[in-house]
Amino acid sequence: MSATKKNKNQNQDQELKNVENALSASEVFIEKYKNQILYVLGGVVLLILAVLAFRAWYIAPREEMAEDKIAICQEYFAKDSFQLALKGDGTDEFLGFENIAKEYKMTKTANLASVYAGVCCYKLEQYENAINFLKKADFDSPNLGPAAIGLLGDCYVQLGDEKSALKYFEKAAKEENDLTAPLYLKKAATIYEKQGNYKKAVELYTVIKDKYFRSMQASDIDKYIERAKVLQQ
Repeated sequence: MSATKKNKNQNQDQELKNVENALSASEVFIEKYKNQILYVLGGVVLLILAVLAFRAWYIAPREEMAEDKIAICQEYFAKDSFQLALKGDGTDEFLGFENIAKEYKMTKTANLASVYAGVCCYKLEQYENAINFLKKADFDSPNLGPAAIGLLGDCYVQLGDEKSALKYFEKAAKEENDLTAPLYLKKAATIYEKQGNYKKAVELYTVIKDKYFRSMQASDIDKYIERAKVLQQ
C-alpha cells in the first residue's frame, strides 16, 4: 500500500471517529437534558397553538367587523366628504376611519383605515395629523405602500420641511412601482432643482426618461432635463 493511500485511509478513519464521538456526545447531552428539552419543545408548541388560536378566535372576527364598518367610510371618502369619512357620525355603525384605526388594531383593515385617515387629513390641510396616521401604517402593500410613503413627502412639503419631503419621496421611488416611482422621482427632482442641486435633479429626471419611459411623467421629461442642465452651467 502506498504512503499516500495509507494516509488517506488514516484520515478517513479519524473522520469517522470524530463523527462517532460527536454523535455519542449528542446522545449523552440529550439523555442528560431530555426533560428540559421536552419542556422547551412543549412550550414552543403551546406558543404556536396560542398564536393560531388568537388569530382564529380574536383577530379574524374583528377583521370581519372592521371590514363591515370601513365600507360606509369609503363611500363618503369617494364623495370627497373627508371630514365625515374621517370622524364618522358618532354612531357605532359609522365610526369613521380614525376610530376604526384605533379600535381594531392588529387587523389589516385598521392599517388601511390609518392610510385613509392620513389622506383625509391631508385633504383637510391637517398635515401633522396626516403624518401621524400615515406613520402608524404598515407599508407592505406594493401599491398602497409607495403611495402612503409619498403622501408623507407631500405633507412635509406643505409644512416647509424639504429635507423630510425628499427622504420620503426617494423612499417611495425605491419601491420601483411603475405607477408611483416616476411620480415621486419627479417630485424629488423638483425639490433638488429648487435647492440648486441641478446635478441631482438631472440624475432623477434621467431615471424617469430611461427606466419609466412609458409613464405620464416621461412624456415631457426632456424639457425638465434640459432646463436643469442649463441651470447647472
